[in-house]
Amino acid sequence: MQQSIKRAAPLSPGAEAPDFELLSTPDQTVSLAEFRGQPVILAFYPEDWSPVCSDQLALYQELLPAFRRLNAELVGISVDGIWCHLAFAKDRNLHFPLLADFEPKGEVARAYQVYRAADGTSERALYVIDANGIVH
Repeated sequence: MQQSIKRAAPLSPGAEAPDFELLSTPDQTVSLAEFRGQPVILAFYPEDWSPVCSDQLALYQELLPAFRRLNAELVGISVDGIWCHLAFAKDRNLHFPLLADFEPKGEVARAYQVYRAADGTSERALYVIDANGIVH
């Protein structure tokens, strides 16, 4: 018998996006507050190197010029560590930041209600946040 998986409801449109600060390189962080005044797309994904995530992020890379024409920044977030992200981004030729929601593990994914505790990863989820920090 298959056990049903209970998932939290993602943040609703109109909610204020929780602020965060995560590593983008071993010595640099990115915070949501840095993007105030412009739209940002948060792309939560389960893991670097998995076939589906690799395809997903490659598609976002293809769409990056369209996002930038709208003055929107794209940010990938997973629970993988920063060194894994850097190797993955280099291998896949990704030109947007991948942020490490690593320690405490999944803290930002939990704040956005997309953490999968049973797997220790996040759901695949997109949040579009406006220039004022509101989820759409």
